[in-house]
Amino acid sequence: MKLVLFDCDGTLVDSAGLIHETMRRTFVQFSKPEPDVADTKAIIGLTLDIAIARMQGKEHADEEAVAMMAYYKSLFSIVRQDLDFREPLFPGIRALIEEIGPREDLLIGAVTGKSRRGLNLVMETHGFDRYFVVGRTADDCPSKPHPAMVTECCDETGMKPADTLVIGDAVYDMQMAKAAGAKAIGVSWGYASVDELHRAGADAVVHHPREILAHIG
Repeated sequence: MKLVLFDCDGTLVDSAGLIHETMRRTFVQFSKPEPDVADTKAIIGLTLDIAIARMQGKEHADEEAVAMMAYYKSLFSIVRQDLDFREPLFPGIRALIEEIGPREDLLIGAVTGKSRRGLNLVMETHGFDRYFVVGRTADDCPSKPHPAMVTECCDETGMKPADTLVIGDAVYDMQMAKAAGAKAIGVSWGYASVDELHRAGADAVVHHPREILAHIG
């Protein structure tokens, strides 16, 4: 039995456009310079208040970052209603989840910097809620790369970190996995480079969802 934990943004769904547009409008509302897309992609995966602080060169979230986070959350669903800012699955993800979802030797979960509401929306939109049995979000745990998202999923399912794979596109995912004692599998179709994933501790980097099957076994 293995536990397979997927990051969401940049791994399952391509949400960069949606996140960046919401972030851009948030920064404008608070009279901040509009961020570049690259700046937004660099923080995807972090808890939102910390992400906003990092985009302004701050190490920790202050009161302004918390206020900006609240505004971002209030705006997110409005931006998402625009057809140009949906969160489509990356090619090959649906086939992978539908293949491994029914397997009796696997448990599947999510570890994401999204809110619980955001994760539930993705799961329901794409019909994955019947396969994902566990999940931790920014509402539940400290921000990545803290290992709590992984260790709490392990505790809930009765699995050991050594029998757990964390699959993600960000350096924070790799660092979180290694801190928890889990195997870290990077994906190249997300928002970090292959070199960045390796430097962050990835045990392997895959270039198509089907390649994940070889690491699951």
